[in-house]
Amino acid sequence: MNDSSWQPEPVPAGPAYDAQVGPHTRPMPIVPDAAGRDFDDREARDRGAAADGGPLFRDETPPQEPMPSPPPPPSQAPQNPSPPPQKKRAGRDLRAAIGVGVGLGAVIFASLFIVKAVFVGVVVVAVVVGLWELTSRLQEKKGIKAPLVPLAVGGAAMVIAGYVRGAEGAWVAMALTALAVLVWRMTEPPEDYLKDVTAGVFAAFYVPFLATFVTMLLTADDGPQRVVTFLVLTVVSDTGAYAVGWRFGKTKLAPRISPGKTREGLFGAVAFAMAAGALCMEFLIDGGAWWQGLLLGLAVAVSATLGDLGESMIKRDLGIKDMGTLLPGHGGIMDRLDSLLPTAPVVWLLLAAFVGTG
Repeated sequence: MNDSSWQPEPVPAGPAYDAQVGPHTRPMPIVPDAAGRDFDDREARDRGAAADGGPLFRDETPPQEPMPSPPPPPSQAPQNPSPPPQKKRAGRDLRAAIGVGVGLGAVIFASLFIVKAVFVGVVVVAVVVGLWELTSRLQEKKGIKAPLVPLAVGGAAMVIAGYVRGAEGAWVAMALTALAVLVWRMTEPPEDYLKDVTAGVFAAFYVPFLATFVTMLLTADDGPQRVVTFLVLTVVSDTGAYAVGWRFGKTKLAPRISPGKTREGLFGAVAFAMAAGALCMEFLIDGGAWWQGLLLGLAVAVSATLGDLGESMIKRDLGIKDMGTLLPGHGGIMDRLDSLLPTAPVVWLLLAAFVGTG
């Protein structure tokens, strides 16, 4: 019962009245309430009865408090069990990713050990598709029109020049590609010219120029083994980071750039890559030593992680998850080249320092 049933009701204005006045009855005394209003003592008694739980008036039935309904039987009770704890899941289709990875690996290894020129062609195709993905996303998300035609032609020439003429040829091709980007963009209105050509030169350096170091690895006498070492160390580093980070990762490595990466995953990448580097230098590289492989593996783990973070930064700026959808379970070509591209010059430089370029 709420507080309103405990307050006296107002009496009509005018002289006080008593109940049941007759020839043998005497007027009932007038009882003022706390607010100065008058009502007879019968009302007071009625109010007292109401206060004791009785009816307010003789013809009024006191309100009944609703009885609590009995709980439903267990068979009819609503079922709302707490959700089971969620297991950790990979963010991609693991089966598709493994299948695509195995297929790409088969193509790469077959071209490496059959005809070197075929492998150079594989690199050229990867570079051109990567440039297409990058320039497409720049135009879609930022309105930046980096000219694709000079980038594709110059990128292919850059990769081939690196294989035929080494670092000197790669630098010359890079300079000519940048010049071609500047001239090609002049055929359009001058608005956003600086923004477009800057993005074009960046794309030329980021994709084809870094990729030329892969073909430069191939020019050595044990070139296929060097390329295999480069690929194995990069893949092993990524795999170690994923496996250790997924199982033990707690401390974020760079939450503002890539929330999924952890420091524990980085330690896993370093450990896996150093072990693989020692094995590769000992058994694959002519004149290599296991301790050199430890240093090589450490450098690869760092460069691969930085490359992954660098592309994550680009994708966050563009507001996208993947650069493309060409490779099921992986995303686009650029999503697979992110750690390979910056690692290629690191491997080429260290192998040149350890065992030479011949």
